[in-house]
Amino acid sequence: MITADQLKDIVERTDALRRYLNIDQKKIEFEEEQLRTQAPDFWDDPKRAEAQMKKVKGIEKWLKEYAHCRELTDELQLAFDFYKDEMVTEEEVDADYAKAIKAVEDLELRNMLRQEEDAMDAVLKINSGAGGTESQDWAEMLMRMYQRWSEAHGYTVKITDIQDGDEAGIKSVTMTIEGGDAYGYLKCENGVHRLVRVSPYNAQGKRMTSFASVFVTPLVDDSIEVYVDPAKVSWDTFRSGGAGGQNVNKVESGVRLRYQYEDPDTGEHEEILIENTETRDQPKNRAKAMLLLKSQLYDRALKRKQAEQAKVEAGKKKIEWGSQIRSYVFDDRRVKDHRTGYQTSDVDGVMDGKIDGFIKAYLMEFAATDAEKEA
Repeated sequence: MITADQLKDIVERTDALRRYLNIDQKKIEFEEEQLRTQAPDFWDDPKRAEAQMKKVKGIEKWLKEYAHCRELTDELQLAFDFYKDEMVTEEEVDADYAKAIKAVEDLELRNMLRQEEDAMDAVLKINSGAGGTESQDWAEMLMRMYQRWSEAHGYTVKITDIQDGDEAGIKSVTMTIEGGDAYGYLKCENGVHRLVRVSPYNAQGKRMTSFASVFVTPLVDDSIEVYVDPAKVSWDTFRSGGAGGQNVNKVESGVRLRYQYEDPDTGEHEEILIENTETRDQPKNRAKAMLLLKSQLYDRALKRKQAEQAKVEAGKKKIEWGSQIRSYVFDDRRVKDHRTGYQTSDVDGVMDGKIDGFIKAYLMEFAATDAEKEA
C-alpha cells in the first residue's frame, strides 16, 4: 500500500509538469495554430500546410499526454480516499499508483527532448569493428537489440542497407526507425559498444573483446530545407545480393550515392558514401539514398551548431578501447554505461531491447544539463 508521502510526491510532480510544459500557454497556442488550418487557402501550398498540421499535432500530443497524466493522478487521489472508507482494496490503490507513476515518469522523460530534431525519425547505422566473425556477430546482436526496442515502442523499422558478415553476423547495417521522438531517444546510443564474452567462435573457450560502432542521425523530411550541391553528387548502380528472389540479382536496383563533402569550418574534403538496397525499384532507392544524404548533412550542421550537445561525429572515432560508451560483459552479467554510470545485471533483457534505463539515465543527466544552459 502506498504512503501519503508517495501520493503527495506524485501530485507535486504532476503539478510541476504543468508548469514545466507550459500547458496553459500550449492550450492557447493550440487554438491559434488550429485556426490557421481553417483558412480557405490553407491547402494551396501543400508543403507549408503539412508543416502546419505537424505543428498542430505536436502541440496536441503534449496536451493529451499531460491530460492523461492528470487524470491518472486524480484517480489515484480518489482511490486513496476511497480506501479510507473501505470502498477499494490496497491492491487497487497500488495498481492505480503504478499506472500514474509510469505516466508521470514517461512525461518527465519526454520533457527532456526539447531540441527541434528530437521529434524526428532516426537513421541508425551499425558498423562491426576489427575482429572478423566475432565483431560481425556482435554487430548483428546490436541490430536485433534495436529492432526489439523499436517494436516494443511501436516504431517502424526499415533496413535500407545491410552487408552480411563473412561467416556469420553482419559487417554493417543502416536502418530507419520511424515514430515520434525516435531520434530524441536513440541519440544517446551514438558511440562504440564493447562486448566481452566467451566466444562461441573460439575453440579454446577464451574470453574475447569485440567492438561495434553505432551512429544515429535525425531523418529529415520535406519540411526541412537541406542544400545538396548537384555538382558533388555521383551515382553507381549494382545488383543487390542476398535474399529477395531472382529479380534482385538480375536487375541493378541497388544504388550507391557518392557526395564530395567539404567541411565549411576546416575546408577538409570527405566522400560520403551511401548505399541503398531497400526495394527492387531503383528510382525509390535513389530517392531514399538522397534522403539519407540530406539527413547526414543536416546532422553535421547540427553538430556544428550544437557542438556541446553532440560530440560524437560519424567517422571521426576509432572503433577501439578509448571511445566506448557502454560495455556488455556477459560472463559477469553486467551492462554498464560509462557516461552515466548506470548499469544492470539483466543482460538478457538488454539484448532483447530493454534499454530504456540507459536512455533515461542519459537524458536525465545530459538533457537536463543542456536545459540549464539554455535557461
